[in-house]
Amino acid sequence: MFRSIIRLNSQFRNVVSHCKDCPRHHDSRRMQKYSTASLERKKFYQDVSISQGEGGLYEINLDRRKLKTPGGKLFTVPNEALAIAVATEWDAQRETLKFYTMHLTTLCNTALDNPTERTEDQMINAALKFLDTDTICYRVDDPPALVELQRHEWDPVLHWVENRYNVTIGSSSSILGPEIPEETKDTFRQHLKSYNLWSLTGLEYVITQLKSVVLSLGMIDRHLSVEQAVLLSRLEEEFQIQSWGNVEWAHDYDLYELRARTAAGALFVYLSSESSTVKRKLMQD
Repeated sequence: MFRSIIRLNSQFRNVVSHCKDCPRHHDSRRMQKYSTASLERKKFYQDVSISQGEGGLYEINLDRRKLKTPGGKLFTVPNEALAIAVATEWDAQRETLKFYTMHLTTLCNTALDNPTERTEDQMINAALKFLDTDTICYRVDDPPALVELQRHEWDPVLHWVENRYNVTIGSSSSILGPEIPEETKDTFRQHLKSYNLWSLTGLEYVITQLKSVVLSLGMIDRHLSVEQAVLLSRLEEEFQIQSWGNVEWAHDYDLYELRARTAAGALFVYLSSESSTVKRKLMQD
């Protein structure tokens, strides 16, 4: 199992990220401790291990020290698979701790400390706000090549999600975007209520990365791969790059970084789910 998690974790282990993409509305004082996630620190441990503590929760041990959150809480996760994934991040660090590469650790810290003190309903509402400005719902009306590309690449995913959840979303080239029916929002709201707080933390993170509820659900439901979801979220940018060229290193860096963060968020949703069926399927894949 440890090797399986390492393979999953390898998609994002060495890529830069930052917890600024976590909850959209920050309280500066509460988030001050999290701002240090962009810093580096000399490594202070040799061995990483996990152990099961009170209530069946799993802990991360750095030598003989128990890991704690930025808020001072004991760092605990709900299952062994997630503990192994987090331990892999800490074990992958070399002489310098690069906290901005430790996506799963950051997401766990956010779920444990809840620095903005949001309820699950508030998290759901924040996630659903992206539906009104969903990436694949806003279409251009020129140039024709991009219009056709959006139709060809985005419509199948949009139709799949509409059929999967029995909702109407639609698309528009108007600056106001499509008018999303309230029934659609209610359906998605009820669906998101089936997620626990930890999984919601991961899902909201994914939605924030892709700027799309549709692409995020398509990926979490395994209709899209991480690579597909990321490229679809950057469709217009990729089109412009092919037309006008790009600064190669900057483009590659941005693409790799977004892919890593999205993969981390998706993995966090799977591993923090209370469903053993989901965890078994993930390990089999």
